[in-house]
Amino acid sequence: MKNARTVKLGLIQMSMTDSHDKNLKKAQNLIAEAASRGANMIALPELFSSLYFCRNEKDDDAFKHAEKINGYTNTALAACAKQHEIVLIGGSIFEKTDDEQYFNTSAVFGPEGEMLGTYRKTHIPHDPGFYEQNYFEKGDTGVRVFDTPLGKIAVLICYDQWFPEAARIAALKGAEILFYPTAIGDPKLPPIDAAIPEDFETMWRSVQIGHAAANNVYVATINRVGTEGNTTFWGGSFVASPTATLLAKADDREQIVYADCDLSYVKKVQDAWRLLLERRPEMYGDLAS
Repeated sequence: MKNARTVKLGLIQMSMTDSHDKNLKKAQNLIAEAASRGANMIALPELFSSLYFCRNEKDDDAFKHAEKINGYTNTALAACAKQHEIVLIGGSIFEKTDDEQYFNTSAVFGPEGEMLGTYRKTHIPHDPGFYEQNYFEKGDTGVRVFDTPLGKIAVLICYDQWFPEAARIAALKGAEILFYPTAIGDPKLPPIDAAIPEDFETMWRSVQIGHAAANNVYVATINRVGTEGNTTFWGGSFVASPTATLLAKADDREQIVYADCDLSYVKKVQDAWRLLLERRPEMYGDLAS
């Protein structure tokens, strides 16, 4: 295809144990497998190096997983990116800053092993099964777009999925793919209304496909799988196109999701639909009031 800029995504859908080393080793092996199959832009899930400790309202032991942004995990991921000459979206880590603040933070690595930048999760949930405000500060980086050698991407993390403002800002800043490292599943809570059917996995997927359609960008979401305590993580990692076509979707098992994405298609669709061009920011003041 003329003017095509095709990247091959590899989304690592995996389960986790309580061993940081085992989780990191598994991630490294799956990254190697994805790279061997031609993926040149590979992404990991949220908090992939540990169990999802935020299931518990209070778990002081969880803070043993916190580390500096240039610590053990990201050093290993940088080496992995360099070894396989890929762009690597490092899921997220439990970041501990020098001044004892804690964030849910994603790093992006280039094919020479360089850290291209970091993003701290903006929206922090706080409800049964997802008590993240007891562990993380609200992110202070703002939405960032990373100009990788393969294309412009943004990384937003899990709960950010529900907020169209974040996706729109990323698209306005030039992102061609929105990556959502994720840890979401069913914590076995009572229904909101027993008389009304609920399908939260469909709700979750639909809102993100909506971001792809409303902004005419690719969306790639990477979830974990497995049962941890009362929560079963449903997997379902997927890639959606700028016209909301579901290009690839996982089930609830460990697997790698592959999708070829022509990034030149993003501008073509944006120019055709004019959804970004026809915005009227002067009418949107209520959003920030």
